[in-house]
Formats: sequence, structure tokens, C-alpha cells
Amino acid sequence: MAELLAVCRVYVLHPDPGTVGVTAIDKRPVEGRVKVRPYGLYADVQADRANHGGLDQAVYAYAQEDADHWSAELGREVTPGLFGENLRISGLDVNGAVIGERWQIGSALLEVTQPRTPCQTFGRRLGEQRWVRRFTQANRTGAYLRVIENGDLGAGDTVDVVHHPLHGVTVADWFGAQYGLARAAAGSGSAGSAGSADSTGTYDAEAPAPESLEELAQRLLNAHAAGEVRLSVDMHRRSEQAASRAVVD
Repeated sequence: MAELLAVCRVYVLHPDPGTVGVTAIDKRPVEGRVKVRPYGLYADVQADRANHGGLDQAVYAYAQEDADHWSAELGREVTPGLFGENLRISGLDVNGAVIGERWQIGSALLEVTQPRTPCQTFGRRLGEQRWVRRFTQANRTGAYLRVIENGDLGAGDTVDVVHHPLHGVTVADWFGAQYGLARAAAGSGSAGSAGSADSTGTYDAEAPAPESLEELAQRLLNAHAAGEVRLSVDMHRRSEQAASRAVVD
């Protein structure tokens, strides 16, 4: 059973050398139940809504299992909120979530829209060498969500997948294809043709090759046109760009 372990909101705004001048990446767990509205959690802040907020990126979720991976890699605990996430979830493969998948958490209904693209603000937050590149190559991005139904949620709530689109393109599928990652990270659970890993993390060389970005883009656009999924503005733009390259080639 998937469970919401922590709900995190901005703790304090920090000065940042980026274009906005401040960052709200410092999220920390809060007690009690939190209201969820179209732009995210009540009393949360997104300093750069063009890249890290808005209706299509209202809430950011990260899996405890992926946090445990990074804790081992970094030699320190990845506490809830350290990656700027709003929701820390256990027992659900967040990277393997299908674009358009819907989660019921408390009385709120959320929909997976796209993977997180790491930025330099994230790199400065972690203070680790080549962090953006490492995070990208691991293909453990977590997922952004939009709010379908307002409600409230709190730590201890179950996370129920109540809708699963048939197109099958997952967060990890898309991110991996977009950045030329031949295989999703071991344990990321990417659906489709991302391959499988044994207990050592070694991938089967005879596993089917992942679909190209152009193929995934066309599947998403077809699902969008059929009303199966409502792509975010960013995902729709990227999908159209990828599909048009396939036509030109």
C-alpha cells in the first residue's frame, strides 16, 4: 500500500544567483492536514512559476525509495523536502507513473503531468559535484502533478492510483528518451520497454530497446487528441517538437 510519508512546504526563501533572485526550494515537513488548491499546497510558495510552478506543476512528488538510493550515494540522509518536493511517498513507483495517471490522496485528486528537469538552483541546494548531471543520468526525477479536485491531505494518508491511461508512457520513459538515457535507473520501475535489471543493477543486453523520443511523443499526442490525457503546456510543446523532427527525418 502506498503511503504519504510527509507533506512539505516552503520553510524560508533563500537568496539565489539565478534570474529570479530568490529560491523557494527549501521545503520542510509540516504537521496536520494541508489544503490543496489549483496552484498547490496552501501557504506554499514557488519563486519561479515559469519553471517550477503554475497549474501544471502545482505539486511535486518524490519517492522514499529514490531518496534512499540517493542517501546511499551521497552518504547522508535525504530528508523529506530536501529535493524541494511537496510530497514524500512510500510504496509507489513515482518514476514509473504514466503521464496522466491520477492519485487520490486524502480528499484531493492529483494528476501526473511530467518529470522534473533539474536546474542549477537544485545543484546549489545540494552542494554536490556535478549534481544536475548525476540526477539526470539516474533518471529518478520524481513527478509534477496538477490538481484535479481540491481537497486536503496529510502524512499517513494512502495514495491510491484511481486512473491509469492506456498510452503507457511513463515519467521515466519520457525523461530517459529526452536525455538519451538508454535504460532507466535500476529500481525506477519504468514501464514499457525500458528494460529490466537484476539484483546487481545490471541490465539485460537482449531486452527490447527503448522507444525513441519521437515514438513516445506521437503516442502522447495521439492520446491527447483522443481525450485520453491532457498534456501540460510544456509536454505538449516538447511532444510536437519531437514528432515534427520525426517527420522531417
